Amino acid sequence: MGRREGRAQPVTGAEPFVSPVDDGVEEALALVSAPVPAPAPGPAPGPRPHHRAAPWHRARDIAVAAGRAAPRRSHRVPLAQALGETLAVPLAALTDLPSFDTSAMDGWVVAGPGPWRIRGAADGILAGRAAPVPLADGEAVRIATGARIPAEATAVLRSEHARADEAKGLLHAEREVVTGQDIRPRGQECRSGDQLLPAATLVTPAVLGLAAAAGYDELATVPRPRVEIFVLGDELLAEGLPHEGLIRDALGPMLGPWLRMLGAEVIATRRLKDDAEALFAAVTGSEADLVMTTGGTAAGPVDHVHPVLRTMGAELLVDGVAVRPGHPMLLARIAAGKHLVGLPGNPLAAVSALLTLAEPLLRELAGWAGGAGATGPYTAALRDEVHGHPYDTRLVPVVHRGDRVVPLHYNGPAMLRGIAAADGLAVVPPGGVRAGQEVEVLDLPWGQLGAGEGCFT
Repeated sequence: MGRREGRAQPVTGAEPFVSPVDDGVEEALALVSAPVPAPAPGPAPGPRPHHRAAPWHRARDIAVAAGRAAPRRSHRVPLAQALGETLAVPLAALTDLPSFDTSAMDGWVVAGPGPWRIRGAADGILAGRAAPVPLADGEAVRIATGARIPAEATAVLRSEHARADEAKGLLHAEREVVTGQDIRPRGQECRSGDQLLPAATLVTPAVLGLAAAAGYDELATVPRPRVEIFVLGDELLAEGLPHEGLIRDALGPMLGPWLRMLGAEVIATRRLKDDAEALFAAVTGSEADLVMTTGGTAAGPVDHVHPVLRTMGAELLVDGVAVRPGHPMLLARIAAGKHLVGLPGNPLAAVSALLTLAEPLLRELAGWAGGAGATGPYTAALRDEVHGHPYDTRLVPVVHRGDRVVPLHYNGPAMLRGIAAADGLAVVPPGGVRAGQEVEVLDLPWGQLGAGEGCFT
């Protein structure tokens, strides 16, 4: 991937709200595996501990480690319900494939050298029938694709390569006949017990077909992580045009579908007023594996996420990230196997936080990491120069054009116009990137479907 790694700065502060971290996922695993204190009875405001924002790559490592440290879950579901989940165990064949010698073509099955005596029309062999009568040397009989090959047969002759002399009852080949041609032998694809796919493979429609062919009625899979979204803010409208200081909620309609594309089961999206008591009750009462909040992650008069987490005794794993937009994002462990990702309220800043913290966490929880659903940053050359922040990483919407990526306009923290036209985000290091220089790219879930042309710089 050509990933650029930097020395991470420790995150410091009062325990247990903020914990120190070292470089590397293994050290992060040790951090996120410690027990979480029991929650206090109710929200109590207090000063926010001093902290230092985590470097962007380090924040993603911590999110990966948090997901990896969560208890592993699995369940058995019918094939029809397994789509989009990942295999909890390797998929082993329950039978030989094919389970008997079968015809690969419509035509004639023959024994020995030709010409062959044609067995009666009533003796034609169809798929799904019991074992046919063995062929005698020099005999031929009609056969359908997928039908069982009779004993003593030597080859299948395609219909278009055969000429039947009905008057003499003989079959002639119009091409050379090779022993075994157009016969799928038993076990050609696999033998019973062979491993077909490893654990962590994403269950696609093709995987369902393979599992069914291999004898499965249900699969052991990793259940989708459950996510509950709390959209915070007194100023948000659910419908209609903005008016009198009120604005439309852009995150509520966006986050649920986005998270579903990342393999999550979104159990609810709820809007909450800027009220600490309501937020505390919602977070502590949630049954989700991941609680996601929008807004309230800074230190303003109605920013209640930090005080609520302190009251709960949550372990704050990431408290701010050195990235623009999205700096005041956070990741906390609120109970064993349960996490909270706090997104900033500005729309593009929220997207930045989702891709920085929620996506790597969810991929681990869903079992996608290392399997067919695994993705990560890769490198591509920028067509145009992108200015950087003096100290922080920037995430900039881009579209792919040939072998290069093109940065898009409208990439401010409150804007969605750029990301709506994008198929990825370029990871721009401090100081910026020159035209033609390689840069890391984070694909958006729909990036492979293509994006529009709009908003070019």
